[in-house]
Amino acid sequence: MPRNKNEEVDETVGTTSETEATEATGAESNADDNNQEGQTAAVNEAAAGENASPSIVESVVETVTSAASSVADTIVGGVENLVSTVTGDSSAETAAQKGGKRAEKIGVVASDKMTKTVVVRVDRLVKHPIYRKYIRRKKKFMAHDELGAKVGDKVRIIETRPLSAHKRWRVVEIVQKAER
Repeated sequence: MPRNKNEEVDETVGTTSETEATEATGAESNADDNNQEGQTAAVNEAAAGENASPSIVESVVETVTSAASSVADTIVGGVENLVSTVTGDSSAETAAQKGGKRAEKIGVVASDKMTKTVVVRVDRLVKHPIYRKYIRRKKKFMAHDELGAKVGDKVRIIETRPLSAHKRWRVVEIVQKAER
């Protein structure tokens, strides 16, 4: 083979003929093909083994990691509850756990003739089951009043423990004062 384009190859007695060189090259290429196929098959088998089933060590590490994270979350939640209990801070979560949200209604004061008690009229709209028209429904509640609401004031009342024979509500805030 020429090393450069300008050099020519001299045939000598010790060199092989063209047919022998072709046969040798063909045999070497066949051997190389077989070797490459074997290596490729080995690589493919190794890759298939890794993809088919992860190693036991990896699955154990994964399981331990997930268990540790769940334990850490539980501990953090417990510490937060303990801190809120000790410091006296009440959060929305602790209020929800104690008993839920109390019922609230907004109505208009109908009567304030009693001491520390007002009668609150709550209006609501209900769809008629047959005619599908909206109907006004009114209900009166007796509520404990420390704020001094007057007739015509719009107030927010909240459900509470029984305070008397008929009082089970308490005035929380005066939403809108009546025009006097």
